[in-house]
Amino acid sequence: MNDPSPEFQLRAYLLGTNGPARAAEAGRWAVQRDLLDRAEGTRGTFSGVVHFAPTDDDGLALREEGTMRWPSFTGPASREYLLKSTARPDALDVFFPDGRPFHTMSFTPEANLDQHWCDPDTYRVAYTYGDANSFSYTWDVKGPKKDLLLASHLVRIPGVAA
Repeated sequence: MNDPSPEFQLRAYLLGTNGPARAAEAGRWAVQRDLLDRAEGTRGTFSGVVHFAPTDDDGLALREEGTMRWPSFTGPASREYLLKSTARPDALDVFFPDGRPFHTMSFTPEANLDQHWCDPDTYRVAYTYGDANSFSYTWDVKGPKKDLLLASHLVRIPGVAA
């Protein structure tokens, strides 16, 4: 695994900024996601764009839009989250749009794993730093209602600012 440097600033990485002079620019990432329902043996995909935009509180708004392909559905899909600063510059807390906590995002070995309980299932996430322009994360969802593996790979879209 290729870990980021100890001075890694997750917010700046996601935006594609290297300092305050470019802080107003927002990051855009192409996303490819493989979907597997292990209980049913069903596979699908999601492809689209993730847009990170700065918020007034030094956090980020995340909006994902694209196309989901599943045996029972093909069409547009989207979701939104809010990312807030933590005491660590290499981590961000992720919240649902209504303010409920979701999980913590980080690439550092001591913090790249987290989980969220969504009654009655447990969602476990693992983030992996690729390089300056790519990262991945995997959700492993287990419980009485779901048995899913959702693997996402993001690659920076160069030259696009908000």
